[in-house]
Amino acid sequence: SAMAEERALAMVTCTAPVNIAVIKYWGKRDNDLILPINSSLSVTLHQDQLKTTTTAAASRDFTEDRLWLNGEEADVGHPRLQACLREVRRLARKRRGDNAEDAAPLSLSYKIHIATENNFPTAAGLASSAAGYACLVSALARLYGVEGELSEVARRGSGSACRSMLGGFVQWQRGERPDGRDSLAHQVAPETHWPELRVLVLVVSGEKKQVGSTAGMQTSVDTSPLLKHRAEAVVPERLALMIRHIHERDFEGFGQLTMRDSNQFHATCLDTFPPIFYLNDLSRQIIALAHRFNAHHGRTKVAYTFDAGPNAVIFTLADTVAEFVEVVRRSFPPATNGDQFVRGLPVGSASPPEELLAAVVTEPVPGAVRYILHTQPGPGPQLVDDPSQHLLGADGLPRRRA
Repeated sequence: SAMAEERALAMVTCTAPVNIAVIKYWGKRDNDLILPINSSLSVTLHQDQLKTTTTAAASRDFTEDRLWLNGEEADVGHPRLQACLREVRRLARKRRGDNAEDAAPLSLSYKIHIATENNFPTAAGLASSAAGYACLVSALARLYGVEGELSEVARRGSGSACRSMLGGFVQWQRGERPDGRDSLAHQVAPETHWPELRVLVLVVSGEKKQVGSTAGMQTSVDTSPLLKHRAEAVVPERLALMIRHIHERDFEGFGQLTMRDSNQFHATCLDTFPPIFYLNDLSRQIIALAHRFNAHHGRTKVAYTFDAGPNAVIFTLADTVAEFVEVVRRSFPPATNGDQFVRGLPVGSASPPEELLAAVVTEPVPGAVRYILHTQPGPGPQLVDDPSQHLLGADGLPRRRA
């Protein structure tokens, strides 16, 4: 009957956030389990501005596992994706062994269809794998009725994905065990803890990074003595300090340490042989601009951090946003998209004093920054209840996107 066929399709949709590390993860001690050489700490960004949405469906009618990324069919055989799928199914099996009275659970032998899309450009170098795998694991866990510790499963997809399983300020503990069971993420403070904190993402170009993170960090582990020193001697102390700054909402301390850690991460890339360059001329101009801005104010009002790519992420407080955005606009005048230059949360207008502009804006570079995304810390993965938001239709195939 039609009813029975309806019930044979189970479908779940989740969203998950991007996170930005302020104490960086770089270097694995185990490539298969994705175990890091050092702990890390990140800020989860709000999903209104940056999110991945994933729909996972299972049906006895599906003949093979299939995957669609942003509407295009992709390889479902990717080893890391398979690792996540295997882990979630293992947890589901274990859970069913524990309580056999579960009402007709979804058959673990059913093939699954997965569709996923980002509301931001994938190539923008905004840790899409972190949001992507956190979202995949959240959706699969819901589909199979698995609860509990899922950051370990997300970590198997992408290291930084374990941090996107939680909102606010998140620590990924490196762990000690060779099996990785203690290499987990936990929340240091919720997204509501520091309401004034704001984030500006300066998107500079959509070009793919020269060296992927996976290959880059392996070469760094193999060749950089500075990376070894960083992991053993520098990070543990910085982590404790960063957690204190966050708890105390001390922007001066938080901002300075964020910049120092970003700089040291890029120093380990330069110390890698052959060297890796993720920062470009524009990145360096943004760094110099931030330092001039802070020097003019006589304190740390903005802090930059750069991941494995040229986009700048700026942390600041709400009362500084408008002024700094205006300084960025004057320094990198938008070539064509003046009206689209600032996106995300509203930014008030500011008329910075002339002496600030004279001191901080030196040689404008038109069109260098494509746009600024204004956002803030946000929550972890969310279940989407509205069926109209599913990325797959009742036939288990991608819906035509508007």
